[in-house]
Amino acid sequence: MRWDNLRLDDSGQGDPVTPLFARGAVTRTFDTPEFRGITFYEIHARSIINRVPGASHVPFEWTVNPYRGCSHACVYCFARRSHEYLDLDSGRDFDSKIVVKVNAPDLVRKELAAPKWRGAAIAMGTNVDCYQRAEGRYELMPGIIAALRDAANPFSILTKGSLILRDLDLLAEAAEVTDVSTAVSVGFIDKDVWRAVEPGTPAPRKRLDVCATLNQRGVRCGVLMAPILPYLTDSPQALDATVREIAEAGATHIAPIVLHLRPGAREWFLAWLSREHPRLVPRYLELYGRGAYAPKAYQERIGREVGELARRHGVGRSASRAVRAVRERPRPAAPEQLTLM
Repeated sequence: MRWDNLRLDDSGQGDPVTPLFARGAVTRTFDTPEFRGITFYEIHARSIINRVPGASHVPFEWTVNPYRGCSHACVYCFARRSHEYLDLDSGRDFDSKIVVKVNAPDLVRKELAAPKWRGAAIAMGTNVDCYQRAEGRYELMPGIIAALRDAANPFSILTKGSLILRDLDLLAEAAEVTDVSTAVSVGFIDKDVWRAVEPGTPAPRKRLDVCATLNQRGVRCGVLMAPILPYLTDSPQALDATVREIAEAGATHIAPIVLHLRPGAREWFLAWLSREHPRLVPRYLELYGRGAYAPKAYQERIGREVGELARRHGVGRSASRAVRAVRERPRPAAPEQLTLM
């Protein structure tokens, strides 16, 4: 079972409409505007540092995910299908039924201290956002970052959330003792598209402000320019406007990724597309008719265009200087410690 690492608090029968995995878990709802309509399932995970299957073809081997499901509600989110492993659907349930691993900070600290752990880099925010709205209430990330800092274990964070700035001091402290990298996800800056496909996220320009602030504090931050949406955000003008603002934000680097539509996300996104842009459905079926990814030639063309725009607008120049200046700043001498003889 994909949820074998989740342990329930008790063996109660629960509500008959409660997902099978969560019978006996602590179920909470909060009657506040930011959480209205969202159900939280508080569980105790059995493990938290997870190895990524080799077939995933991602540039990291280990991840920590304190949440499952995401209130960002991005219609294209590739992680949607993972909710089906929990007897939930990949559509509305993914947006509104959030699993919270309440013991994540303690478990990270414990697993980092295990003799078998070799200090490999850990990626966070690669499945669902660890700085989604739930983090404002549960505050799991400070404990996780502190554990990584204390172990001097390298890590990276990808987010669409601005809440990461709450933990800026912790991140800066960690960057003094280990390799820390961050990235914000900004695929486009069009406000209408943002409101339609990423309704639970901060505005793209707010995320770019986050990028600027992190770099100013010496925590290097780039931009994952993802997803680039065919026929919606891939025009030369749209790409130029987005890359220009990424450069102005001082991003250390930019990595463009064209939309991919895996099962779960595919059905949810195409249903949205048929409602909002029905004329584009045949074009998308042509692009994605043979699988989850757009044709290689299309991806390569977008990559070349973004690469040229990044060079033209100077992505990485100002950020590299800023981060280097912070890291080369003389550190204050350690205070002399007095001892009793």
